[in-house]
Amino acid sequence: MAKTTGGAVIAAMLAAEGVDRVFGLPDGSYQGLIDGLDANGIRLITPRHESSGLHMAAAYARLTGKIGVAIASNGPGVANALPGVAVENAEGNRVLFITSSRRSGITYPDRGGTYQYFDHVGVIGPMAKWSASAATAGRVPELLRTAFRKTFTGRPGVVHFDAPESVINGKTTAPALPAPSTYRRTVSIAPRQTLVEAAAEMLTAADVPIIHAGGGVIHSQAFVPLAMVAEMLHAPVTTSWSGSGSITHTDPLVWPISSIEGCNEVRNKADLVLVLGSRLGETDWWGKAPNWNAAQKVIQVDIDEASLGLNKPVDLAVVGDVGLFLEALAAELDGRPKPTAERKAAVKELQASRDQKAKKLKEKHLSDRSVPMGTAHVPTIARGIFDNDTIFVADGGNTAVWGAFFWQIREAGITLGTPHFGHLGAGVGQALGAAEAFPDRNVCCIIGDGAFGMHPQEIETAVRNGYKVVYLVVSDRQWGMVKMSQSVARRPVKMMVKKQLDADETTGTDLGEIAYDALARAMGAHGERVSDPSQLPAAIERSLAAGTCAVIHVDVDPQKNLWAPGLLHFKKMHQEPGGK
Repeated sequence: MAKTTGGAVIAAMLAAEGVDRVFGLPDGSYQGLIDGLDANGIRLITPRHESSGLHMAAAYARLTGKIGVAIASNGPGVANALPGVAVENAEGNRVLFITSSRRSGITYPDRGGTYQYFDHVGVIGPMAKWSASAATAGRVPELLRTAFRKTFTGRPGVVHFDAPESVINGKTTAPALPAPSTYRRTVSIAPRQTLVEAAAEMLTAADVPIIHAGGGVIHSQAFVPLAMVAEMLHAPVTTSWSGSGSITHTDPLVWPISSIEGCNEVRNKADLVLVLGSRLGETDWWGKAPNWNAAQKVIQVDIDEASLGLNKPVDLAVVGDVGLFLEALAAELDGRPKPTAERKAAVKELQASRDQKAKKLKEKHLSDRSVPMGTAHVPTIARGIFDNDTIFVADGGNTAVWGAFFWQIREAGITLGTPHFGHLGAGVGQALGAAEAFPDRNVCCIIGDGAFGMHPQEIETAVRNGYKVVYLVVSDRQWGMVKMSQSVARRPVKMMVKKQLDADETTGTDLGEIAYDALARAMGAHGERVSDPSQLPAAIERSLAAGTCAVIHVDVDPQKNLWAPGLLHFKKMHQEPGGK
């Protein structure tokens, strides 16, 4: 029998699953795996920090619908990756995380005094969908097959496979490797036709049905059937934060997450809601009154049966891929009565209210052309220059809020962030993963200076790999969202009157100067700095023409940046609806 290494077996199984790139740092503890990647034509893409590798893999998976694979070496490499594990599992991104551990015989459990060891499985297990270590080479195929099954079962997340360095680098007999279809489901779960018919009947009979789209729509790449069904029903569409980008903002039937009051209106008007791939969690107000109609009927469709009726009781529960459900629903609706005039009139009234509120918001923030600029100008000006198919990444506290309100989504499925975790710094790596997934598209990352300061070294990764990401770093030299909440808690009256407190009235919220444009140039990227909104368009144009990664340091008004739109709603969102 031919001899090989445990790492080569892992690489061959990755290749059989269609994996053609892996994100992470090289290390001698899994040299057998790296050799196997090379032998199978799988590219190893190396960031400067392991957590960035997880974010790159997750962004690649979310945008392409494929599996993202990240690696980290035993002990400190895995410790560096833990933030990425926590974030991307919470975000529901399909990532297989492969790690090495110290040699068999001294780990699981630690023999005492072991170098660069901690209990990877014990730590990652509670953070991920699944975690296990292969103690011997003979168990590698079996446990890796289980890892793949877990990866493609239920709600996506991070699945962890670990093996000792003595297994990865040591010799073993080359096993026969079966096709993925022999050990896991390789086709999406189709919903029962009788349930599709029941859903069509309920949606047709409703007065004002709406659709609430979650992250499941993005993972199933169901953008076209979602828009089609919304049009057939003439049904307004709201989204969860995770589902933002599942349908374009240019569609007149869409209520963006930034239209908070408008979403409340439409959800209260609806007598039926079709929930697609969403658990109706905290940022959806749990689906409860007063933000939702307490008496409305609910149809919920999800690939994860555990999510059905989790936070809002349902009248019809459907297990299945939301994309297949929507395709079947469209076919079923085709032969049924069309939307009534009464439904269209009700929707028209709701649209007028939504549009009026959006107009007032734009006038309030964009009419101010003072220097340094108000933050609303950054996403607004960028949106006017970047192509419609630009992949957009938002990162930061208040910065991400401004981006959500003023970046118009014009193509579905190309918006990234950490809406579940609100994790600062992840956007730097997510933008790199986006550039790897779609090298011919522009990538625009609007990110706060605090968030960017967590992983600025990845500018070099972008330059080295030819990623033409444009980072717009919104600089107010403070932890804006924290400063706002702290100021309101300490001096609420003064904040309402003066709009900011004195420097000695807040604690730990101010930051020093980092010239991110100069830092970018030091790593071979294009760098510019602007504070005048009239100068930002030209800076973006020059950055796009630079042919490399670009960083635009945008100085914004610190006081105005504190007052991001919707913060009062954001605070209420973290309380139980109705104040209970």
